[in-house]
Amino acid sequence: MNRPRILILTFGCRANQYESAAMVRALRRDYVLVEDGPADVCLLNACTVTRLADRKARQAARRVRRTSPVARVVLIGCLADAVRQGLARFDAADLAAGNAWKGRIATVVEAALAGVRGHLPLTDPTPLDEEQSDGQRGRVRALLRVQDGCSLACTYCRPTMVRGPSRSKSIDAAAAEARRLVELGFPEIALTGINLAEYAPPDGRLPDLVRAILEIPSLRRLRIASINVSGLTDELLDAFSADRRVCRHIHVPLQSGDDRILAAMRRGYAAAGYEERIARTRERLPDATFGADAMVGFPGEDEAAFRRTCELVERVGFANLHVFRYSPRTGTEAVRLPGVVPERAKRARAERLDASWRRALRRLLDNRIGSTQDVLVEECRNGQWLGYTRDYIHASFESATPISLGVERPVRITGAGEGRLEGVSDDRDDSG
Repeated sequence: MNRPRILILTFGCRANQYESAAMVRALRRDYVLVEDGPADVCLLNACTVTRLADRKARQAARRVRRTSPVARVVLIGCLADAVRQGLARFDAADLAAGNAWKGRIATVVEAALAGVRGHLPLTDPTPLDEEQSDGQRGRVRALLRVQDGCSLACTYCRPTMVRGPSRSKSIDAAAAEARRLVELGFPEIALTGINLAEYAPPDGRLPDLVRAILEIPSLRRLRIASINVSGLTDELLDAFSADRRVCRHIHVPLQSGDDRILAAMRRGYAAAGYEERIARTRERLPDATFGADAMVGFPGEDEAAFRRTCELVERVGFANLHVFRYSPRTGTEAVRLPGVVPERAKRARAERLDASWRRALRRLLDNRIGSTQDVLVEECRNGQWLGYTRDYIHASFESATPISLGVERPVRITGAGEGRLEGVSDDRDDSG
């Protein structure tokens, strides 16, 4: 008897990406996992952070209906929880299951194949210590989700409404999973969660987890995917500075550079405090770079508030910046705030902020010319080897010899292109 074919489509954050990889691991023994083409069940691991995220999931469902007319379409994750709570509509799925069902994905698939329709009942989430991932095939960086949920309740944020309060994976379980991922061949581990600043297992804190994972001798790189500014404690910086394998790049969500807007968002910090912590980090880690998310068009954002965001972005000099427009989300407090910003103004501000960031990025890239950077090779395209430096700057380079993916090579930086460094590697042959 042929095994059913399962297609998993993933949208949204790194936590979703990790959870999809965990679902692959849970299903691969009894089902055929496909990346495209006809399927018997399609799992839409969908995000609901913006209206665009909702729309992408609906478009994906329509594509599946065309390519696999008999497939059972299952909506799972944040968007499914939002639908249950009446915060969103999604009529394109046969079955819906909230985030808590991801740890019981085989049961979800069985229900879909049996013709169950509607929304699976509420259930308790599987303890994080029980989830496991084998990483994503074809990647050199493995995500390790160690935390879920959030207690901040930012006024614009729907994912925290549907993922629930903060939960943490124990240090013992996380370190064991990291060790297995390294044994599977991943040279880099990236720690991720919904709010890593709230990581608080019974057996320690985030700096303790960093130190535990660094005990794995064959690990080449450890990265913190994203952490709110409150999590940049001196103890965490101590753990960073003690071992060069910890990558000196930290993604620290910003959202706005204006105190009035930050207060309306209920972010819990002021712009000056954010900059002070970045400066403190640079004192401890002089070669550190930073990434951030920045939102434009939040209700009440006037030209002066937007300008303060642009000025802060230029002062910090982020290595990467995700600029996005505020999206009203039903059920959040922000939809009731006055001072709605027109969509045209949002688009214009997003373009201006991106231009401000790119000017700062160009200065950062130019400062790297003439240096030698260690680049973790991720792919080869059009004769160029591509990867990321330890401070998470995209780099392309030439090499006279073949290079295995996942190998870290020293690259002499000779120039800077559009958003990335360019250089030349030495000629050591380490393809084997």
